[in-house]
Amino acid sequence: MTILTLKSVSHSYPDGPDRVIALDQIDLSVRPGEFVAVMGPSGSGKTTLVNVAAGLELALRGSVIVDGVDLGRASAGQRAELRRRRIGVVHQEDELDPVLTALENVALPLLLDGVGRRSALAVAQVALERSAAGGLAERRRDQLSSGQRQRVALARAIVGDRVLVLADEPTASLDTATARALVERLASLTSNATAVLMTTHDSRLATYADRVVLLRDGRQVGGTATADDPKEVLRS
Repeated sequence: MTILTLKSVSHSYPDGPDRVIALDQIDLSVRPGEFVAVMGPSGSGKTTLVNVAAGLELALRGSVIVDGVDLGRASAGQRAELRRRRIGVVHQEDELDPVLTALENVALPLLLDGVGRRSALAVAQVALERSAAGGLAERRRDQLSSGQRQRVALARAIVGDRVLVLADEPTASLDTATARALVERLASLTSNATAVLMTTHDSRLATYADRVVLLRDGRQVGGTATADDPKEVLRS
């Protein structure tokens, strides 16, 4: 059983009269309770991979299946519903609403899905506690450090009943200690059978994953390896 499956996925973007290849024939799957790290330099296709897996963009070729739903065949509304209920996404930038408190930001997916405010806030507080951000509930974005913002963003990604969490370079703006703590939180999600896919350029953080996949110029390079020594992947 897999939570996320990419089969022969390709994607590209227009660049004047030409197109830039972002993903080229990617085959990747993530099982429940598995943590997969995707490594590669800037421009290797990592962000596009996350966007395609989340249904934020549709692959031009191939299929993307999340929790049994073929995203290419799903409507925009169905994909949005998946992100509200089953898929959590952590971006490089936190994307928190500056008007809302941290607690309200975390509760937002539930509120948009029709959950009552009192219940949504209670569930959001639990997610904040799981992300080591329980004491930040009443603060707004401008009252949070970059590390605190990412912890709140992580709480929003895991609020409710999520089966898949996608994190795109979530530690890019964080110091070493804060980055390590955030990835440890991501890794802990797998104990509840949540599947986690994280992109990173840091081989030290990739050691928290069960497997490492390398992307280069939109292509999968060297297969996969266990995260005991992700540098083995880089040497492929």
